[in-house]
Parts: sequence; C-alpha cells; structure tokens
Amino acid sequence: MVYSHTGIGWIWDDYLFPRPLVVYLLHRLFFGDNAQSGMSLIQDALYNPLFWSALLVGLIAQVIDGALGMAYGITSTSFLLAVGASPAAASGATHLAEIFTTGVSGVSHLKLGNVNKKLFLSLLIPGIIGALLGAYLLTHVDGKLLKPYITVYLLLMGLYVISKAFRQFKLIRDINPRKVVPLAVLGGFVDATGGGGWGPVVTTSLVGAGHDPRTTIGSVNFAEFFLTVVTAAAFFSLLDASVWVIVAGLVIGGLFAAPFAAYATRHFKTKTLLVLVGSLITMVSLFNLYKLVG
Repeated sequence: MVYSHTGIGWIWDDYLFPRPLVVYLLHRLFFGDNAQSGMSLIQDALYNPLFWSALLVGLIAQVIDGALGMAYGITSTSFLLAVGASPAAASGATHLAEIFTTGVSGVSHLKLGNVNKKLFLSLLIPGIIGALLGAYLLTHVDGKLLKPYITVYLLLMGLYVISKAFRQFKLIRDINPRKVVPLAVLGGFVDATGGGGWGPVVTTSLVGAGHDPRTTIGSVNFAEFFLTVVTAAAFFSLLDASVWVIVAGLVIGGLFAAPFAAYATRHFKTKTLLVLVGSLITMVSLFNLYKLVG
C-alpha cells in the first residue's frame, strides 16, 4: 500500500481499493439481509467483546504485516484464539479480512517485476489444493480437538520466524517444481488450518534454501492472493453469520494500523522486526497452551 505524507498526517493514496470490501463488510455486519434491523445489529456489535478484540488484533497484525511483509495470518489467529474464537472462526475471519491486503501486495509485486512465472505456477495449484484440504478438515473436526495442535504449530512458527533473523544462505537460481510442489501443498494446508503460515512456511523455506529473495517473496505473495480468495470462499460457505463480527473488527483495525506499519518499516531494521514478531507469536502461543493445559 502506498502512502503520502502531508503536514496534517498520513493519507491513503490507494484508499479506494479496499473501500468496496469495507462497505460490504460493514453492511453485512450492521444491516445483514434486513436493513430495518441495522440499529439492533450495530448495538450488538458495539457491545460484543469479540468485535473489539478483533479490532485490536487487526491493528496489531497489520502493523506487523505492513512492516515485515508476512505474519498477518499467524498473528491474527494467535490472538483470536487467545480471546476465545474457535479455530475455524479465527482462520475463516482472518482469510476473509486478508483478501484485499494480499491483493494489493500481489499486484504491486507483479508490476515491479518481482514475480518469477515458473515459481508462481509451481506454487499456485498445489497451494490451493493444500488450502482446501485444510479448510475442509478445520470445519469438519471439533475445534477443541484441533486447537492444541494449531497452537503448537503457531508456537513453532514463532520460533522459526525468530531463527530467520539469524540465517544465512547461498543464492540458487534454478526452480525445481518437484521440490516446490510439496512445499506449496504443505504451506496451503497449514495456512488454512493455522489461520496463517503460507509466508513463513513457503517463503522462509525457499529463501533459506538459497532462492532469490526478491522473486521468491514476490511470487509467494502473488500466489497468496489466489490462495486467500479460494480459502475465504471455502470458509464463507461453511461458517455462520457470526464470523462477520470478527471480520469487520479485523478490517477496521487494519485500516487504522496501516500508517503505523509504514512508520515501523522506516524506523526498525528487518532483523529487529523478525525477532519482535517471532517473540510475540511465541509468547501468545505459550499463553494459549497454558490455558489449554490449565
């Protein structure tokens, strides 16, 4: 997302891009299928702790993702699980809210020439297949049974993000689809079941193996948009209307947080941000495990 700075503060240059989605989300949240019940639904949302929790989560997650370029999903899901959302609701709401952010990111990388066509195509279909499998599992198995495994996964992802800050690699330019396809299926699966992880699993694995960071990040981000749309569509058809309260909170919080993300990017080094986000996810996951054990 692009910003300009004036004497009165930050202005969204491309603010019109997410506006239709935000209007739709607010309409679904506040008015639903019957406009006459709008005031009642507004009051329900304003007095719903989950809405305000989601708003705060969206703010924090967007600051991290805007500054780091990854970890929106795992940050949002970790916090939503901590405030009591079910695994399916947390992942579904995160993916629904993430559609427009991944769209902006993917198109930007494409226009800047950061997308490797061969790598993108190797990631696209396998990633979608893995995501659909994960969405199906998450919505057909009791969330209480999955929550410990998802929490452990998020804990490992937090530690992995921290380790990325201290890793070195040699550059590899050849794309081997046989190695990329299984990684994409795994990344899509854990992204859907854990509410995030496509970037940490796929990007960090490819870059850690020595692939060009610029085209890897660009290709993974562009593929993520299609992955997110498909995953969100799957959750949309399987979740009840209550998920819109969480989605609206994530989107509104994310919009307010965007300028702070740009500020963080300017003033913090990448290594510092990696350590911060990894530590944050790790601590939240440990808290979730403590609650489960208790």
